[in-house]
Amino acid sequence: MKVSVIGAGHVGATVAQRVAENRLANEVVLVDIIEGIPQGKALDMWESSPITGFDAKVIGTNGYEETANSDVVVVTAGLARKPGMSRDDLRDKNAGIIKSVTEQIVKYSPQTKIIMVTNPLDVMTYVAYKVSGFEPNRVFGQAGILDTARYRTFLSMETGISVRDIQAMVLGGHGDDMVPLVSYTTISGIPITQLVPRDRLDAIIERTRKGGGEIVKYLKEGSAYYAPSAAAFEMVEAVLHDAKRLLPCSAWLTGEFGISDTYAGVPVILGKNGVEKIVEIELSEEEKSMLMASANHVKQNIAALNL
Repeated sequence: MKVSVIGAGHVGATVAQRVAENRLANEVVLVDIIEGIPQGKALDMWESSPITGFDAKVIGTNGYEETANSDVVVVTAGLARKPGMSRDDLRDKNAGIIKSVTEQIVKYSPQTKIIMVTNPLDVMTYVAYKVSGFEPNRVFGQAGILDTARYRTFLSMETGISVRDIQAMVLGGHGDDMVPLVSYTTISGIPITQLVPRDRLDAIIERTRKGGGEIVKYLKEGSAYYAPSAAAFEMVEAVLHDAKRLLPCSAWLTGEFGISDTYAGVPVILGKNGVEKIVEIELSEEEKSMLMASANHVKQNIAALNL
């Protein structure tokens, strides 16, 4: 198996490291436009293999030739948020980057699956879909997995209960209009509303919405990468292992949940073919309204693109 990661910043390099160390691929390619960065990080990673025990070949490059015939390509290239910036502020600058990257992916790996990580996530996933000409099941984005992880973490902090016993799902856009599904949030089967007061739950939901920004404020330069890379890794693993995982991902909708012609975070089955099924679940009226608003926000950003 071969996995290529486009963008050798903190997120991209950490995704590559996770893929290599977990023996998901026998070849990992790290691509970046800055001379020396992908080469140095790839060599450093490869030199860790005798200690961590993986046999994958790790290659760093400034071109795309080495990515040829990748099974999965993870795209993290683009500008990161700075304090005070929203994900939408990155739209126009990153759209041009993703267009160029996608053209190279198609040239060298026409049968691959593309996992988008670059923000604004849903819009960049659309750019890759539109530019690639791929079937929509082969182009999808990492959104809800990360948001769900943050939501579960904050619930664990609040309750003192292991994150492993907290089940939850966050749909919608990867931003302020994400939709945490309170109706599906449980701790070992117990509804969260029986364990956490509503005012505290509302505060946790708001913190989840601002989760990425909270880290940006702490770091001042750069943005989150441990959790985003773990979320992207989970998607790569589901595809390469044909695991049929039910995960919230940014997927192309054609009427599901009453939404069409846009990308939005919804429950999907991830396997060897990428998005193998979109799972429609019952939502409360409030959740439906929030999901629709989220999708409309993505549509507005897509309409503003100049591809």
